[in-house]
Amino acid sequence: MLLEREAELTQVAEALRAAAAGDSSLVLLTGPLGTGRTALLHQLPMLAEGEKIRVLRANAAPMEQDFDLGVVRQLFDSLLTGAPEDLRGQCFEAGVDLCRTVFSDDALPLDENGAVTIPEEALYGLRSVLATAGAERPLLILVDDLQWVDTPSMRWLAFLVKRLHGLRAVLVCSLRDGYRRPGDPLLREIVEAARRVLRPGPLSLGATKEVILEQFGVPGDEEFARACHESSAGNPLFLKSVLADLAVRGHRPTAEHAETARSLRPAQLRERLASSLRAQPRPPRDLAAAIAVLGDQAEPDLLGRLAGLDPIGFLAALRDLHQLGLVAAEQEPRFLHRVVQDAVESSMTVAERERLHDAAAALMYHNGRPAELVAAQLLAVTSSDHPWAVEVLRAAADTALRRGAPRTAARYLRRALLDGSLTGEGRARLLIDLATAERGFDPAACERHISQAIPLLTTARLRAAAALRISPTIVGLGPPSVIDLLHQVAEDLGPAASLEGTARDVALRLEARLRHAGHEDPAELAAAVERLSVLGAEPPLLTSAERELTTVLLNAAVLTARWPAAEVSRLANRILEREPATSDQVHTPLPLVVIGLVAADSVRGISSWLAMEQQTRRQGGTVVDALVNVQQAMVLSARGRVAQAREYAERAVRLAEVHWQEAGIVSTLALTRVALDLQDSALIERILDGPGRRRSSSLALTAALQFVKAAQDAEQGRWSSALETLLACGRQLEASGWRNPVLFSWRPWAADLHRRVGDPHAAGALAEEELLRATEWGAPVALGRALRVKARLSDGDQGMRLLRESVDVLRASANELELARTLLLLGKRLGPGGDEAAAVLREAAALASACGVPRLVERIRAADGSGAAAAPPEATLTRTERTVTSLVGRGLTNQEVAAELGVSSRAIEKHLTSSYRKLGVSGRRELIELLPRMHS
Repeated sequence: MLLEREAELTQVAEALRAAAAGDSSLVLLTGPLGTGRTALLHQLPMLAEGEKIRVLRANAAPMEQDFDLGVVRQLFDSLLTGAPEDLRGQCFEAGVDLCRTVFSDDALPLDENGAVTIPEEALYGLRSVLATAGAERPLLILVDDLQWVDTPSMRWLAFLVKRLHGLRAVLVCSLRDGYRRPGDPLLREIVEAARRVLRPGPLSLGATKEVILEQFGVPGDEEFARACHESSAGNPLFLKSVLADLAVRGHRPTAEHAETARSLRPAQLRERLASSLRAQPRPPRDLAAAIAVLGDQAEPDLLGRLAGLDPIGFLAALRDLHQLGLVAAEQEPRFLHRVVQDAVESSMTVAERERLHDAAAALMYHNGRPAELVAAQLLAVTSSDHPWAVEVLRAAADTALRRGAPRTAARYLRRALLDGSLTGEGRARLLIDLATAERGFDPAACERHISQAIPLLTTARLRAAAALRISPTIVGLGPPSVIDLLHQVAEDLGPAASLEGTARDVALRLEARLRHAGHEDPAELAAAVERLSVLGAEPPLLTSAERELTTVLLNAAVLTARWPAAEVSRLANRILEREPATSDQVHTPLPLVVIGLVAADSVRGISSWLAMEQQTRRQGGTVVDALVNVQQAMVLSARGRVAQAREYAERAVRLAEVHWQEAGIVSTLALTRVALDLQDSALIERILDGPGRRRSSSLALTAALQFVKAAQDAEQGRWSSALETLLACGRQLEASGWRNPVLFSWRPWAADLHRRVGDPHAAGALAEEELLRATEWGAPVALGRALRVKARLSDGDQGMRLLRESVDVLRASANELELARTLLLLGKRLGPGGDEAAAVLREAAALASACGVPRLVERIRAADGSGAAAAPPEATLTRTERTVTSLVGRGLTNQEVAAELGVSSRAIEKHLTSSYRKLGVSGRRELIELLPRMHS
């Protein structure tokens, strides 16, 4: 398939017409690798079809350069094979010596220097054979890859091009750009004798589409075609190599594979490019290696110095690379395609690569380049003798951490540790820096490197400070090895009361970690609450260490409900007022403040603090991102915004899959809260089948999974089994001292199950006990829920009074979902048909829709036979989701909606999936059926 070569074909046709009239000429086809010179040469015999033109062909090859007169033999074989007998006779009569010279197996004579010689009469004899053949019919002589022609054949061709007159012949030779045979005047003579020099240009986008059609049998997507055209720069060889590789991989020419087409690096093409490069002289090879090593920093000055070239030599070598088709332009040292980088690297040995990267690092360092650029070169070197290497790598790591790239920082620091000269505290500091970078994405490695650093440190304070770099687990027990390490360094350091300054702060933070490690022990919890009482109602919060310790002590008061919610909220907010919002706090006990505010039903003011925490996030990582999402999910759940909380919780669970022990427990806890609020059986089943049942002994997670199991049993009508599970869970929580009615609200649920199985006395006892606990704790959400449970068990005026009291209390709560549940029960008690009942149910439906709980919305609708309570279902959707669903209702496909809104198809799929879940529909068809009701 030959595309966009009509101009070249026309010029050769004109040369043939001139030759037929007696004006012979040489035409040179040239250009870089892959531009289609050979394909064009092979197409030229078509010009002779139907014309009285005889075609002679020869293909030169690197492996045949030692085959003397190989190209000449090919040409004359093609001339004599199939020629009429009379012509063959005439040719042989032209000279018996000629036939013996060209076609015999005898070795050709050598001159005094050992070079092959061709007798003068043989050169003339060969030309006379062509003259005899050309007298009958014009000749089209084709020689492919002139650069590989053997020397005797090259001598004859150089002889011939000076004597074309009278032959009625057109000699067409292809010659690859950038190939030079040093000291070969014969090749230069042939090139200079060319009357026409044809350079096939790159393919256009239209031609690229035709090649795609030929390869796949179907037209390519516009985005796919553009990707192929841009990545190949219109080079036919590059284009066809990429398309063939895509076809082998089973890809189709669609938009989703456009990026694959851009990044693909076909191995066969790489080897061909590497072979071409290896045949080049030293300067272009050295320059190509320098470009590969320096990458984006490939500036002329650095490149020339790294390649060992002066300015003139640099420009000459760059020109050679451009002629080879390896760089984009003569003045731009940038590889044409990513596969060229691979080809250059494959042509270098490991030792050569290391030497060049080490030299590049030194050049960039002494030229004052940023530390990360120098460090990137050092990463490719196993060892280096530069005295500045370690400090550069540390500086690069610090820069990477500040821009939120801890994995990159860790790579720099691991490389720095390879320096054998580092010992003692110098090596310890490097290990601590590495652990600090790793704690956000590899906590196990963080612990290992801290353990290696501590024996190298000389003071107890330094050892204790190093141990604190290990992040605590917010919920769940920490690894025993970490707890033992904390005990060891705390014992060496001594109590905070006996210390001052920085040492005292370190001791306070160690105390916080160790007290938090005992949060499942009722005796430890009681001791922590007592310690908080000793600090008083206004504990000092001047330093981060004091705030960390107060946070852990306050968490003990929350779990045990030994302090009232109002006091907890006041102290928690004092901590946040004094603590700048940064994501580094996930590496401390400070996130426990969020749990305290959730339990105190005091989360309205924390959203802005969490938003600032996300905005100031510097050190990312799997664990950090998971915990930040968990905090958002917890606050949204506490406000009753279940649909939004689910998005954050599910994202946290996905992020925590790799480091489950550190973030998976708390992520699963957030998701179980969502599942219970939604009463989503599929989500509940997914949680029960997840890793939590197998991988943790955490009391918090055990209790949460028991709650979920009870919900599954209750949904399936196994009320006795659900009740038994809940009561067992409650006994376990009570035994551990965990008595908070907001965080562990098992009694209201157990009371309802007692009622269902026909035990109103036990139900009433639990309801009374829950009301007492909720009153003592004082959080509106707990008290309002307890009043609703008691009202459910009470008839007549007392039940109605309790419901109205519950509504009044919950209006002061941040949790709109609990208010919607109480309003539903009140609407049912008021009875259908009344104005008050309709108003109550309308408010309940609006709240439930805003919270994103479709199942509760349906129950509210069913409670009002008139349908007046039905809230618009689109209230659960975000503005973008409403726009997307509206466009889908007009019949647009996902791709069309994406084009309309200027976003990706994947983003549209995400919005639709979220809309399906919120609206309780299974897919596109049900959504379209629902749309008229949504917008009526």
